[in-house]
Amino acid sequence: MGFDVQGIKFLMGAHRSGVSFTRTATLGRQELFISASHLRKILHGFGFPSSDAEARRLAPESGGFAEPLLRWLGGEDIISIDASWYEGASVVHDMNLPIPETLRGAFSLVIDGGTLEHVFNYPVAIKNCMEMLQVGGHLLLMTPANNFMGHGFYQFSPELFFRIFSDQNGFEINRVIFTETVPAAQWYKVVDPARAGRRVEMINTRPAYLLIQARKLRQVPVLASAPQQSDYTVLWQDPGTKRDESRIAQEGAAHILRGIARRVKAAYRNLRPAGRRPQLDGEVFIKVDWHE
Repeated sequence: MGFDVQGIKFLMGAHRSGVSFTRTATLGRQELFISASHLRKILHGFGFPSSDAEARRLAPESGGFAEPLLRWLGGEDIISIDASWYEGASVVHDMNLPIPETLRGAFSLVIDGGTLEHVFNYPVAIKNCMEMLQVGGHLLLMTPANNFMGHGFYQFSPELFFRIFSDQNGFEINRVIFTETVPAAQWYKVVDPARAGRRVEMINTRPAYLLIQARKLRQVPVLASAPQQSDYTVLWQDPGTKRDESRIAQEGAAHILRGIARRVKAAYRNLRPAGRRPQLDGEVFIKVDWHE
């Protein structure tokens, strides 16, 4: 568990957008997977002057934990939560289980830098994160999307986070970013599938992250009802209306055509050279600069 180049860019962008690091909880004790020279470039990219000595202090070349960087970003009270003591976490708690009352509403920021995909009872774990936040606090998730099979229990879809961090649950999404794990990878802002009116799908050839920034708007019962996928919600809006035969025929033909298109695209992906940039729909994956 830890922050690599993409994770640190995300932290820096969150700080610049006004996220408060004052009382920070991390899921697991986070390491830094970055060289001092690369960290210094990122700091300069965000307009923070930093000497080589300062960068070496924040990111020891031999490896180290993230508390110095989190303090540099304004952290005054930083705790780490893990299921065991093996990395020196300050609080031992299994996130498969509800959090104790002492952690509810206690933090301005909760960060997942690669833990939740390893927790079997994901609904309980994400609910814990949401309940740990103060009203006005933020949740930052750096979580696996494509090509992480075998890394943990799960890989995630943007749809999940848009439906979880909803107004109904007292949250709003500030941004969802898709990016590959390589340091120079392009960033893409992901559009909410409900807003797009269709599924937001993508296939690529490298491991990729979703970076999610969400804010707690008010205190309400979290996940009181199970989220539903947005395209199905639209289809279910009038379950009592029967479709006529001509509509069924039209939908059947459209389904066949979509299937043919998917097979053609799959064949192309199998033939094209590995390592190319992901093939993205520019209407729902919008290019953004990481330092903006």
